Amino acid sequence: QVQLVESGGGLVQAGGSLRLSCAASGIIVSTNTMDWYRQAPGKQRELVADIDRSGRTNYADSVKGRFTISRDNAKNTVYLQMNSLKPEDTAVYYCKGTTVFRSYWGQGTQVTVSS
Repeated sequence: QVQLVESGGGLVQAGGSLRLSCAASGIIVSTNTMDWYRQAPGKQRELVADIDRSGRTNYADSVKGRFTISRDNAKNTVYLQMNSLKPEDTAVYYCKGTTVFRSYWGQGTQVTVSS
């Protein structure tokens, strides 16, 4: 059974930082593509960043230079370091893992950036 558990969200002032964690079980983060998505109220869910099995990363233009996706293979955990946060980064952030068979989603963690 695959489980993805996000943590690290919260309320932060603009310009601040947060680090989100996605603890995985039943799926190996180092051999599958892992993504961070976000969904703001009234908007579609959008890809924020991903990391593939080779370690290549990809970022949405809106977060390039501010967010960093990484993984700890020993802990089977994926991280999203978010710096220079803006009010428009406010959203529920979701972790997603994709195997050759299907994709799995976590329950999400709320990030709120106050101006």
